[in-house]
Amino acid sequence: MINRVILTGRLTKDSELKYTSSGAAVGTFSLAVNRQFTNANGDREADFINCVIWRKSAENFANFTHKGSLVGIDGRLQTRNYENQQGQRVYVTEVVVDNFSLLESRASGQSDAKPYANTQNQTQSKPADTFANKGQAIDISDDGLPF
Repeated sequence: MINRVILTGRLTKDSELKYTSSGAAVGTFSLAVNRQFTNANGDREADFINCVIWRKSAENFANFTHKGSLVGIDGRLQTRNYENQQGQRVYVTEVVVDNFSLLESRASGQSDAKPYANTQNQTQSKPADTFANKGQAIDISDDGLPF
C-alpha cells in the first residue's frame, strides 16, 4: 500500500513548536497550496493543509521557517480522532512530515535581513552556471550523446 504526500506551499503562520511529556518536539503548521485552476472570477484558490512534524526536524523547521516561507514537504496522510471537552468525537486529517525543503533563501522573505554579500567571508564568489545558456539553442551533435 502507498501513502505518500508531496506538497509545495507557503506557511500560513509560524510553526507552533511544543514538547511532549517525554521531551519529544512536535511542530504543527498549516500550508497554503495553490490549486492548478482558477475559479469563475479568475482567482486562484488555495487549500490549507494541516501538517505535523516531529523531533529534531520539528525544531529545525521552527528555527528556519516563518509565516510566508515557501517550503516543500514529503510525508504521509494520517487520520486520527479524539473526544473533546464537550464529549464530541473530533476527526482530524493531517500530513505527518518526514522531510522538508526550504525553497527560497532566508533573506528573500525578510525585508530586514542582511544580504548574503555582507557576511564576514566576502571572498567567496558564486560559481558560474556552466549549464545556463540564456535561452539560446544548444548545438549538440549526435556523436556527443551517450545513447
